[in-house]
Amino acid sequence: MTDKDSRKEDMGENLTSDGEVASVKDKVATNPNGDPRLLEDSKVYNFVVRTIWTLIMIAGFFITLAMGHFWCVILILGCQIATFQECIAVTAESGREKNLPLTRTLNWYFLFTTIYYLDGKSLYKLFRHYTINYRVLGFIAANHKFISYCMLVFGFVVFVCSLRKGFLKFQFASLCVTHMVLLLVVFQAHLIINNVLNGLIWFLLPCGLVIVNDIFAYLCGITFGRTKLIAISPKKTLEGFLGAWFFTGLAALVLTRLLTPYTYMTCPVQNIHTNVFSPLNCETNPVFIPQTYRLPPIIFDRFNVSTITFKPIYMHAFNLATFASLFAPFGGFFASGLKRTFKVKDFGHSIPGHGGITDRVDCQFMMGSFMNLYYETFISEKRITVETVLSTILMNFDERQILQLIAALNRVLWENGKMAGDNYERISELYNI
Repeated sequence: MTDKDSRKEDMGENLTSDGEVASVKDKVATNPNGDPRLLEDSKVYNFVVRTIWTLIMIAGFFITLAMGHFWCVILILGCQIATFQECIAVTAESGREKNLPLTRTLNWYFLFTTIYYLDGKSLYKLFRHYTINYRVLGFIAANHKFISYCMLVFGFVVFVCSLRKGFLKFQFASLCVTHMVLLLVVFQAHLIINNVLNGLIWFLLPCGLVIVNDIFAYLCGITFGRTKLIAISPKKTLEGFLGAWFFTGLAALVLTRLLTPYTYMTCPVQNIHTNVFSPLNCETNPVFIPQTYRLPPIIFDRFNVSTITFKPIYMHAFNLATFASLFAPFGGFFASGLKRTFKVKDFGHSIPGHGGITDRVDCQFMMGSFMNLYYETFISEKRITVETVLSTILMNFDERQILQLIAALNRVLWENGKMAGDNYERISELYNI
């Protein structure tokens, strides 16, 4: 490569980001003098494209939220499949070059096997009313773990049978990469799906915090950033990192105030048909109810203040903002390191001006998994409700066992005087029990 070519390439790298490098390089290559106006036009064009697709993604996201919990689950499934495809693209390309077609096939097989195992139970809960009407679906739901294990064993056998001398190192490396991506992407996406089912606020709030943090990390970085934060991402600065933490904390309070008044956001999913127009009612989680807390008297007695009242969700939201600011960005740093390893600018070109799906959701997976852990540890009441009991019954009992359960419940009601003897006898005859 000549010095002139090197300067052209450096110019393209320094003036652009994300998916802009290739287009600028091509235009500069056709202009030996490096006309600044051409470079400026390219920057404006890429900015316009990036802005338009940003608005499209925002609109699509809110439309999906309005359509209901089920479509949010579909959106997450689509993102994890696209992310998986982008992450293993390099390996799949090498497999074709080595004439090993089963490499790519097994990658997708293990992906869908993992999705079925992790998300099958959640999807069966959404479709629980169908499991009692269709015996095949009920059998599949009742034997979910066994079927998943059989699918995994089948994939393992096919992998062993596909091994070829001279390619063993590559094939085992591909298997390791596949399972690493399954762990980092599919497993964490499964936890995000659980967040959706627990209530849309536990999905929307962490997503919003990551987006706000990313925006203000950029704005604070270009405004007063001086100190390099991490070598793998030289454009990231310590000032931008800390400044984004402050603004993300403010955004957490604002988003919480906007979302908590709506039961559509705070109530767990009830059925597949739930959407923004569905009247939802549920027992309010205590984190959404104002609580009174005593303040340390040694500090606040001089101000004649002994207690403070607020909704605990605000404290939890600030904790989530702290994680979104200090730890979730390292998911993006990890993705940057992976791209540098394979010497690619973006994971793909599926979103014009932005790169691939992975380039937009790399931090969301880490944030979503933390949200689920935080919810289960500090927020969930782990109550046994009619819905959870009904789901367990439909997925594990056959018709005979359900009738036995009905008979036992009716007997309890009769013995405790909640049901008249005549009614008990008629119900027993009706169900032939």
